[in-house]
Amino acid sequence: MGQAAIGQLEQQIDDEVNKRFPGAVQRVAVLQYGDDPVIEPGELLVRVILQAGEGHEAQQQALHEFENAHGPAIKKFRRDLSDQLPEAGRVEFRTSDDTDGPRMVLGGRTRDSLEARAEGGELTPVMARLGPVDLETLDALITAGIAASRAEAVRWALARIRERPAYAQLRERAREIERLKTEF
Repeated sequence: MGQAAIGQLEQQIDDEVNKRFPGAVQRVAVLQYGDDPVIEPGELLVRVILQAGEGHEAQQQALHEFENAHGPAIKKFRRDLSDQLPEAGRVEFRTSDDTDGPRMVLGGRTRDSLEARAEGGELTPVMARLGPVDLETLDALITAGIAASRAEAVRWALARIRERPAYAQLRERAREIERLKTEF
């Protein structure tokens, strides 16, 4: 999405946010893939910077007060935004641009493929910290249309590993090791 379109989108969201949370918002930023490592290809992140004092404690307090005062309205805003702008995978409320500052994040990609659900039933969330090369690999799978999200790309890669004959041998060796452990 071009900068002009991002700017127009930011203005529309800023207007809406200021209607819903008058006096609480400093500014709105719409980020896209490449602006922040957590943003996946095809995804947008809406960052709402709240009014807050200086210092970590004052910022934490401002975020806490904002959440207490506007809890249901925050959730409704997230739902409405998701309905109108499905690419907005996340909405992030922060009190500053400081990456270590307090924040509240709503949403994230939850589009799990039907095949993955059918194969394994319930899906177990797994968190991994990946470097730039690994993110680039997952994002290439998304861009190529092989996967819809990073989580789905990881599942796809694991399925490819399971298809290799060496994996069956590895599993057998692991079972043998477990059996030997029980003999001690």
